[in-house]
Amino acid sequence: MEFEQILFYVFSFWLIASSLAMVFSRNTAFSALFLILSFFSAASLWLLLEAEFLAITLILVYVGAVMVLFLFVIKMLDIESSTLRAKFTGYLPVGIGVAIVVIAEMSLVLGSSQFGLGKVANPIRHSSDYSNITELAMELYTTYVYQFELAAVLLLIAIIAAITLIHRIDPRTKKQSIAEQVNTKASDRVRLVSISSPNKEDKK
Repeated sequence: MEFEQILFYVFSFWLIASSLAMVFSRNTAFSALFLILSFFSAASLWLLLEAEFLAITLILVYVGAVMVLFLFVIKMLDIESSTLRAKFTGYLPVGIGVAIVVIAEMSLVLGSSQFGLGKVANPIRHSSDYSNITELAMELYTTYVYQFELAAVLLLIAIIAAITLIHRIDPRTKKQSIAEQVNTKASDRVRLVSISSPNKEDKK
């Protein structure tokens, strides 16, 4: 067994183990940390396939930015475990159904008829001046340019929808009006009332 094959099995083991630990962990912070480990394992597998650009992008974008945001949100939100369990049990039947459908689709697409050893050859070794970024760009902007543009449009729609949901006007919320505060006059806000003091006889 070659050293590269040993690395493949080691990284694959940690990828599967960290993914299962992320799903079955009861602590949300630990789940995020296990997801980071799975990202590192997947990036290591991409390095073995000479996809250095994808590996570095996965680490810099997802581990360095997205997962930091996830951890920040998880630590900022104070969610009780009982609430999480109630929501989990409520959505469990739907989740099981979706998981079965996804597993069935992946088994049909990722079967041996499409990705077997007879269909997919071993990765070709390239020289030191080979640039996988150039190859990725050629495939992305020529063969799959329409799919790339469609994904960009969908992401743009998702951004617009998120901004629209955030900036909805809720009548229950109170907002600060700087213009009203600046133009406020003392006569509009303060009213002086003269109250006469009662006599001592009235008190008796």
